[in-house]
Amino acid sequence: MVLDFSLICCRSSCRMDGDGIARGDLSMGQNSRQHWSAARYAEAAHFVPALGLPVLELLMPAAGEHILDLGCGDGVLTEKIAAAGATVVGVDAAPDMVAAARARGLDARVMAGQELTFDHEFDAVFSNAALHWMRPAEKVLAGVHRALKPGGRFVGEMGGHNNTAAIMVALRAVLARRGLEARQLSPWWFPSADAYRAKLETAEFTVDDIHIVPRPTPLPAGLEAWLDTFTEDFFGALPPSERMPARTEVADLLCPILMDETGTWIADYVRLRFRATRAC
Repeated sequence: MVLDFSLICCRSSCRMDGDGIARGDLSMGQNSRQHWSAARYAEAAHFVPALGLPVLELLMPAAGEHILDLGCGDGVLTEKIAAAGATVVGVDAAPDMVAAARARGLDARVMAGQELTFDHEFDAVFSNAALHWMRPAEKVLAGVHRALKPGGRFVGEMGGHNNTAAIMVALRAVLARRGLEARQLSPWWFPSADAYRAKLETAEFTVDDIHIVPRPTPLPAGLEAWLDTFTEDFFGALPPSERMPARTEVADLLCPILMDETGTWIADYVRLRFRATRAC
């Protein structure tokens, strides 16, 4: 299969939106249409919280602290924060994920990151592998700032610039052959360290540390399970009869790039990790 790079290269018509995402002529939706299933997530994406331990170490939760887990998912890391002796509230926009977190005995609530209602309540806000699903960033950061006590810290990790770049190129090529522009369907935004630093500072945070972390990531359940778990916004735009063939075509394109000699799929993850403090 031959890639037509005229379909996937940057064109002069592209522009950048406020979150630093290259767009075509149509505007992107700000909320993902991804349906989150806790069971499917646990089966195909259990590596996500497992690989979140370094950012949890950056948080350094302490006994007696009041901490918000933004985008808590099924509560695996929320539970670890609580085990450190902190009082934790988890919020997530996906009801099934919140139900799974509640099943762990956690205080978890259905709430979108753009609609935080807390006011000067938390010593820290923590987020792992969720912020790149939340736009506009300015609204999220305003809610985080409002939720924190003065001097509170915001610690997180999200997809960074060039995260899943090969996967995105393949999605663009396959969907373009079906008359769709993947960038206009994408629920994600993956900022550079400089771009996110600027947003944090504009939102009145002092940035203590921010950096890009390349992290090639094995996909234990395979690429097609990953696509099924995370890319509903792309394939959901196709007629139902075309979705499976398109997913298979994406996997065929990526096999020579992302599958190693043992048959293991390794996604080209790049993470953005940061620690910031509410400046006032």
